[in-house]
Amino acid sequence: MTDKNIAIITARGGSKRIPKKNIRNFCGKPIIAYSITAAIESGIFEEVMVSTDSEEIADIARACGASVPFMRSEETSSDYATTRDVLLEVLKKYEELGKSYDIMACLYPTAPFITPEKLQKALNEMKTRGGCGVIPVTRFSFPPQRAYVIRDGALVYNQPEFANCRSQDLEPLYHDAGQFYFYDAKEYLKQNGEIKGSLLPFLLPETEVRDIDNEEDWLIAEQSYRAMVKRAGK
Repeated sequence: MTDKNIAIITARGGSKRIPKKNIRNFCGKPIIAYSITAAIESGIFEEVMVSTDSEEIADIARACGASVPFMRSEETSSDYATTRDVLLEVLKKYEELGKSYDIMACLYPTAPFITPEKLQKALNEMKTRGGCGVIPVTRFSFPPQRAYVIRDGALVYNQPEFANCRSQDLEPLYHDAGQFYFYDAKEYLKQNGEIKGSLLPFLLPETEVRDIDNEEDWLIAEQSYRAMVKRAGK
């Protein structure tokens, strides 16, 4: 039996640091379009939907090919609502509509580095290795074990036991790429959003990972995106 998969793109309105961040023009089109297009073109989802509280975002999402079957509630639209709150609301709303899914992917709306191929490979990784979910990660470019902190105005090592270690001798550490996640949808509902089980890493190159929190980030992300497209020969 073929799994029924859903892509949930979380796109709340009212961004503070970058106005209308989720639908701002990024290299020629609204940034949310990249996540929607990647999910649709991957061919692995029965439903590609956007969860939003903004009619403007909803209109653009529909124009890009996504579904917006219901608007986000006031509770999950606040500054204090978590991604877990949003995902649980969406899954429960679909159950009320008589629809359930086996695997869900949460895609962020400001993640232009998502590609159909990455989504396909991450889902395949989850299915073949049997984890409860997959998270894209990238390696820290500088070993955090040798980080400094400022105490009483002076620089000191946060972990002095690693001060004289060579970088290549330190255990590699990774951070969330902030692009998408795959989870077992039924288990996610059953556990009320708590992740219990093995989360699998999906490694991404540092050149294709960029948090976009301010104007400088935005410009660097556009440069990195153009470089990625050029490398891919598109």
